[in-house]
Amino acid sequence: MSDLYAVFGNPIAHSKSPAIHAAFAVASGQDLIYEARLAPVDGFKRAISDFVAAGGKGANVTVPFKEDAFRLATRLSERAARAGAVNTLAFNGTEVFGDNTDGAGLVRDITHNLGFALAGKRILLLGAGGASRGVIAPLLAENPSSLFIANRSADKAIALAVSFADIAAVDAGNFAKTAGYCFDLVVNATSASLSGESLPLPAGIFAPDSLAYDMMYGKGETPFLALAREQGAGQRADGLGMLVEQAAEAFFVWRGVRPATAQVLADLRAKLLA
Repeated sequence: MSDLYAVFGNPIAHSKSPAIHAAFAVASGQDLIYEARLAPVDGFKRAISDFVAAGGKGANVTVPFKEDAFRLATRLSERAARAGAVNTLAFNGTEVFGDNTDGAGLVRDITHNLGFALAGKRILLLGAGGASRGVIAPLLAENPSSLFIANRSADKAIALAVSFADIAAVDAGNFAKTAGYCFDLVVNATSASLSGESLPLPAGIFAPDSLAYDMMYGKGETPFLALAREQGAGQRADGLGMLVEQAAEAFFVWRGVRPATAQVLADLRAKLLA
């Protein structure tokens, strides 16, 4: 029988993960089935239990269950422990291994797919929620010259910066505090683009050769990327590549095989633009 994997979320019908992992399986010769499963908002633990009982080997976890998955894990990777959230589960007997591949996916998309080196760069990370927390340590591991976390609520940004102070000094504040700064990479980890909101960012924060990166993606330009274009960002990218690369990292956690991503990403992009 084929090994069984799934992604759990609520909602989940929109998920591109089944198509991504099916393509990975074919390309790498892995015999597996990957499904999208809707879990009740208050029934994640039971949904996972039923899945494991049915032979499930591993699962991806998306909104709103990443913190539930963190609490469910009996063993955590270092990056999941740092993130305080889990998006990848692997089941082995009674052990539930929790990992977080979001940061690795972001860094690989930026450095490999976009060819943008992070060493020595000035980075601005917008947002202080779970999406930001999951990528801070991987970004710092690339040895940027600085990292600034900006959020509508300065207190939340400062608290997040303090929690990573053992790795490196991280500056933080509200959006207005970025005035007068200039950044080589600006990453939008807020949910503003989902609701069509634009962020109140000061003019002049994008260096001429900067990369503006929105973790969200869609058919058209997000409000953040439109602002970045207007303010002169040299390069702009959405989060579709991050989605594919974090999936490839999860596939590696489960199967010990790192699938090629270029064609899968190109196919997804073509479908998105169709």
